Amino acid sequence: MNLIQLQRSPLNRLSSFHNELERFLNFPLASGAPAPWAPALEVCEEKDNYLVRVELPGVNKEDVKLSLEAGTLTISGERKNEAKSEDAEVYHSERFYGRFQRVVNLPETIAASKVKAAYKDGVLTVTLPKSEEAKPKQIDIALN
Repeated sequence: MNLIQLQRSPLNRLSSFHNELERFLNFPLASGAPAPWAPALEVCEEKDNYLVRVELPGVNKEDVKLSLEAGTLTISGERKNEAKSEDAEVYHSERFYGRFQRVVNLPETIAASKVKAAYKDGVLTVTLPKSEEAKPKQIDIALN
């Protein structure tokens, strides 16, 4: 297997095109600029709860912050770059580091005082119980 060292050379025609494409898309591709990192998330609705699961491999629990305000759940934090030895060169990397933020808009029918969060095996699970008004109710029909 041949490894090709990641080049961070001066601009040439190809890298110039790359930069223009990045500028047009407003998204760094692979030019050496740090790429934005948005962890994958999943939002599910159950009978009594909403569940939000976020994949955060390599992120310490202490580096994650949660807030719930006016029906908006904000998950933010940072995945820190691992220390590398002085004599190591990176040949290829598809890993993302740095700050992230994910915002999930939810109905305002959340029982905010009962929200729970758990972090296990790199997955953050936030359980957002529905308020009593939002839960489905059985309505009995009266006979006349």
